[in-house]
Parts: sequence; structure tokens; C-alpha cells
Amino acid sequence: MIDLSFLEQFTKGDKKKMKRYINIYLSIAPKTFQVMKKNLQEEDWDQLRINAHSLKPQADYMGIPSLKAALVNIESQSKGGNKTILQKLFQNALKFHKESEASLKRIVSRL
Repeated sequence: MIDLSFLEQFTKGDKKKMKRYINIYLSIAPKTFQVMKKNLQEEDWDQLRINAHSLKPQADYMGIPSLKAALVNIESQSKGGNKTILQKLFQNALKFHKESEASLKRIVSRL
């Protein structure tokens, strides 16, 4: 589910830097998901798209392809504004985030 190859290469294997980048993701992603949930409730599709777009590279850097794909779907579907579809996509992305968050916390504790 998580492949830290990119992060390892980007940090040249520096565990301290890896830990820092993972912790940045762990602090930013939950806040972004809260904002996205609010975007859904307010049917603010432009902001939802922007927030999904902003989190996408972070998911990529953390090696979470399932989350990145879910965010791409939210980004593309937000143009249509179908709340039912977007809620399902959001829940799917949130599930991938929660699963990866737990794994990343375990990884950080071992670094």
C-alpha cells in the first residue's frame, strides 16, 4: 500500500529527512481532509477540486498510489458537481488516507 522508494531516493536515504517529510504529511493531510469535507457539505466544487489537487503530490511523495488515484477522481468529478458521487469518492480517499496514516505512523516510530 505504501512505497517509500521515491522518498528514500529524494532524501538520499536520510532517515531524519524522511521522518520530517512524513510528519509534514501526517500534519497536513488530516486538515486537508477536514476542509474537503466542509467543501462537500457546502457544495463548493471548485475548492474541493483545489484541495484534492493540492494533496495529490503529497500522496505521490508518500508512495500511496491508491490515495493519489482517489484524489485524481475527486478532482475530475468535481467539475460535474454530482454530490452523491463526490461523497463516495471522498469516503474512498479518506479510507485510503486513514489506512496509510496508521502505516506511516508506524514507519516514523521505527526511523
